[in-house]
Amino acid sequence: MATITTDRSIQLNAFEETKTGVKGLVDSGITEVPVIFRAPMVVLDNLKPPPASQLTIPTVDLKGGVFIKNQEGSVTRRGVVEKIGDGAKKWGFFQVVNHGIPIDKMEKMRERIRGFHDNQVVENLLGLAIYKFEIFESGCCNFARNLRRNLVRLPEKNVLQLQSWWIQNFLVNTKKEIMNLGELLFELLSEALGLKPNHLKDMGCTESLVMFGQEIYIGGLQVLHGQYWVDVPPVPGAFVVNIGDLLQLISNDKFISVEHRVVANGAAQPRISVPCFFSSIMKANPRVYGPIKELLSEQNPPKYRELTISEFSNMFGTKELNTSALHHFKI
Repeated sequence: MATITTDRSIQLNAFEETKTGVKGLVDSGITEVPVIFRAPMVVLDNLKPPPASQLTIPTVDLKGGVFIKNQEGSVTRRGVVEKIGDGAKKWGFFQVVNHGIPIDKMEKMRERIRGFHDNQVVENLLGLAIYKFEIFESGCCNFARNLRRNLVRLPEKNVLQLQSWWIQNFLVNTKKEIMNLGELLFELLSEALGLKPNHLKDMGCTESLVMFGQEIYIGGLQVLHGQYWVDVPPVPGAFVVNIGDLLQLISNDKFISVEHRVVANGAAQPRISVPCFFSSIMKANPRVYGPIKELLSEQNPPKYRELTISEFSNMFGTKELNTSALHHFKI
């Protein structure tokens, strides 16, 4: 009789080898969520239910994005900075509305992600591969050449890699707008730390953006706040922003990175998520990171040692579910 492994790393590797993602699991006819995607019962049992008074993560109005960007030092901008700082310091999460990215573009992005996971995109791209790119043989378009290079290597790629390439090329205009929004948010986060607007940007925080589209067949985003799991109901046209571990480290715990999860809600429709990662991890970077010097003092000494991005990335990639990579770098 075959031995059923309980080693999470082996199970994760086996899942990755399928190269079909969560949709592949659903299509295979599974009847329960695999163990590798479940939080340990000891974690779930020790968490209290939400209190009677409903808690909600902060929602910040960016006043159209461009307007607030051109209002440095104004009362309006200081009010936005205060709200973003409150979300980053107390919650590790906040939502932004009126951010300057049109709703119709966000809807198109959502529909294209759904189309990808319904195999419309994959089947079309595979069709092009089978016909040996005859349509592009005489083309000089960069996009055509890019498509050609990626599809001839299709057997070596998994669904996430192909999807990531698809997003970077087909959603290029939206990606530029998200990059601009990210730069504005890092300016506001810098000011929330009492630093100059470009401080986090100058540290390389906006040099890399990677977008993925997930069609998750369960729904219900929740954020861990204190001892409570708090629901994050979708706000039409909003982006949800969460603080990552590295930002908590360099802010010396002024900002916090918190656990979040998605719980089953029995909805008939899948939950579509388009995570966008602003991170130096995505590119080779020899820079050493540690708590920002301007935030330190005798009363607030560094809580973490300095590290390279490679070291942080390696530790982050091997950490267990429901654990933080930060404790490995504590002083």
